[in-house]
Amino acid sequence: MTASFDIVLPPGYRAGDVLRFHSRDTENVAEEVTPALLRKGVMLDGVPVVLTAPLCDGPGPIVCQGHADGELTPTLRQHIHDALLNILGLRIDPGPFLDAVRADPLMGPLARRRPGLRIVQSATVFEALTWAIIGQQINLSFAIALRRTFILQAGRQHSSGLWCYPEASDAARLTSDALTSRKFSRAKADTLLRFAGLVASGALDLAPGPDNTIEHIGQRLLAIKGIGPWTVNYGLLRGYGHADCSLHGDVAVRAALQRMLGGDARPDVARAEQLLQRYQPHRTMAAAHLWASLAPEE
Repeated sequence: MTASFDIVLPPGYRAGDVLRFHSRDTENVAEEVTPALLRKGVMLDGVPVVLTAPLCDGPGPIVCQGHADGELTPTLRQHIHDALLNILGLRIDPGPFLDAVRADPLMGPLARRRPGLRIVQSATVFEALTWAIIGQQINLSFAIALRRTFILQAGRQHSSGLWCYPEASDAARLTSDALTSRKFSRAKADTLLRFAGLVASGALDLAPGPDNTIEHIGQRLLAIKGIGPWTVNYGLLRGYGHADCSLHGDVAVRAALQRMLGGDARPDVARAEQLLQRYQPHRTMAAAHLWASLAPEE
């Protein structure tokens, strides 16, 4: 069954940023990216779904779809729509950050180079947080290989052939040995399965609400063995589009700060945190521009 949604891309939309983010796995296990189309597989409400979005530099309307291998309930339809907004980077409006740093001597010049830059998110909060756990303290290419292994072990294949990123209930059925036999460290495998088990059992609620704020969810995550501040902040950024995540522990953020400030050494974590505090409540967008500053000039 197919659900269709009319989504409007805003002025200054940078389709290339979105396509690059989703094309990091060159083997196209759960994502398929062409210059004008994004297809992504994800498990939603126990149903394999492929999200499709025809992309172009905005502004303008596009027709996005979710192709479900199961009943298209109203709840699933809403989750498909939410996932599409996530993967298209439409949660955080970059305008307030640009206004806030317009006269800032450090961040202002970076922001003016890429005024339409947005934070692209994972399709679901669970995907964002598991990706953060998988990617912590290892290089990107190895993290992508581990992510691929995780999808192939815990995910399910859509009828179109694309694999779907797993939900917590799928991941919780794995064993540590199944992961460690495929290059996961024991600590990373245990943390991943510990987190998945808590979500699958309902002991950890990832749905934000009046009695379960994002800040509260972050505190609950920090209490899980193996999950630290970087993992929480990165997961909140990619999962919820939370506007004020401080990525002061991120190596690339600190490298970008070094380049921006000059000097022979990267700022340490405490100094990076101090520098980023001046951009509250827009530290997520600050991180996005710092990451982008390390890429080749467009």
